[in-house]
Formats: sequence, structure tokens, C-alpha cells
Amino acid sequence: MKRNALPPVTGSGRSGFAPLNPVEVETIRLFVQLSRALGQPPSVAEIYGLLFVSPRPLPQDEFTGRLNLSKGSASQGLRYLQDLGAVRPVAVAADRRGHYEAVAELRNLAGRFLRQQVFSYFQDSGERLDKIITEARKLAGPERDHALARAKMLKSWEKNSKRILPLVMALLGGGRGK
Repeated sequence: MKRNALPPVTGSGRSGFAPLNPVEVETIRLFVQLSRALGQPPSVAEIYGLLFVSPRPLPQDEFTGRLNLSKGSASQGLRYLQDLGAVRPVAVAADRRGHYEAVAELRNLAGRFLRQQVFSYFQDSGERLDKIITEARKLAGPERDHALARAKMLKSWEKNSKRILPLVMALLGGGRGK
């Protein structure tokens, strides 16, 4: 089966787990579509989508089997989602396996995503932009002028982003901290 192609809805699921039902398939597809816009791997979206729509916490081996993911891909995706605060572990009585459920509070998810995926990129941007300007000054003629104009534009973007992101994060209730 081609990766990123969801397993069939009918028939028996891989490793004896139930196949995905139509609601699960469409929910997963919705999250995969969103993940493309955010530049995230489809496997992360598939895991989150299945946990989001599931009425009960799922163990890793179940969502790995039902989504046809490799153990490595599932572990990496799960770790990423946990770091993001999008998934949390849940204890299930009489089952020693680790179970997980989706965190569905959009405000918290958006705040953490901004902190981890966007704000962190601006932490070292000043140093990088200074290096770009230094290198641009070494160029000659129109190439130099164009490179310096673009560097000035990048500096402006950096300044505006550093001013706006904390406001957006404050609106989401996240501030700057974790």
C-alpha cells in the first residue's frame, strides 16, 4: 500500500485491529489537509486525527496498525504530538500499555504551535540577518544593492514578527513561556 494512503474501510484491519470507519477516514483526511498547510508530516496528522475522533484512548500499537504506520514513524509522530501538547497519555485500567488521547483545546494547541514552530525560529534570526548583511556588503554593483534591499526587508519582517507574535500568543493565553 502506498504510504499516506489510508487503509481500506472494509475488510479486516492490520494486526487484527478494526479497520477505519468512514468518519475516521474523513476526519483523518481533514487533519492531513491541514498538516500540509502547516508543513507537517501526514503521519503526524493521521495519528492526531484518529485520536481526535476516537471515543476512547488508544494504545500506540492500535493506531500504528490501523493507520498502517511503521513503528518508527508512529513513535516519532507521537513524541512530536506530545511535545506540542496535542496528545496526552492516559492510564487505562487493566491494560499496561500506554494509551493516548487527543487534546482538543484549540487555544492551547495554537499557542504551543506558535511557540515551538514559529517563535523559536525568530530566536536566532537577528544573528543570521546580520551575517546576511555582512555578506551582502561584499557583493558588487546591482547585486549588492538588491541583496541589501532584501536584507532590509527581512529585518523589517523580523521586527514586525517579534512585535506581533507575543501579542498573538497573549491572545491565545500562552504568553512566551511553556
